[in-house]
Amino acid sequence: MKKAEKGKLVLILGGARSGKSRLAEEMALASGGKTVYLATATIHDEEMAQRVEIHKNRRPSDWTTLEENCDLPGALEKISADTETVIVDCLTLWLTNKLLPHYSEEAAVYELASVEDEISISLARFCREAKRKTFKTILVANEVGCGIVPETQLGRFFRDLAGRANQLVAKEADEVFLAVAGYLLRVKGEA
Repeated sequence: MKKAEKGKLVLILGGARSGKSRLAEEMALASGGKTVYLATATIHDEEMAQRVEIHKNRRPSDWTTLEENCDLPGALEKISADTETVIVDCLTLWLTNKLLPHYSEEAAVYELASVEDEISISLARFCREAKRKTFKTILVANEVGCGIVPETQLGRFFRDLAGRANQLVAKEADEVFLAVAGYLLRVKGEA
């Protein structure tokens, strides 16, 4: 990997089935070297178990998988310095993991804002840590704000949380891409 790639933070956004995870994997393969796949999913049902299995089966056998659903900054500390690329898949599931233990329909707006503040602090710390590392970090996230307005308070809060989290990461990222129909569109950074 080129020296300029080390400490680089890349964000790949996309909708459901846009190809964002596969494109992140292709980017890591093109970089060469040791790759760590940092998985944030928690399995609560058969559908999620199947999705995780599909992702696992698609990865090269020499990649290391690290599962961490809450402490992304801490997970970076566990990754060895000889790693070339880290894929974090995905920010949106991580947000879910961070939000749901603290969410209730009865929560006041200020309580939800406090939860979001804690999430934002952790995410900002993750971005700083990623940029200090000797490896390139590719963060995959869903773009959830392009669809219909969610019917529930939780859905609307989560849509807004995800949008603001994506903005926070995009501001810190060296490169930002939008995955559309299996192709990457460059949003930020040099070609």
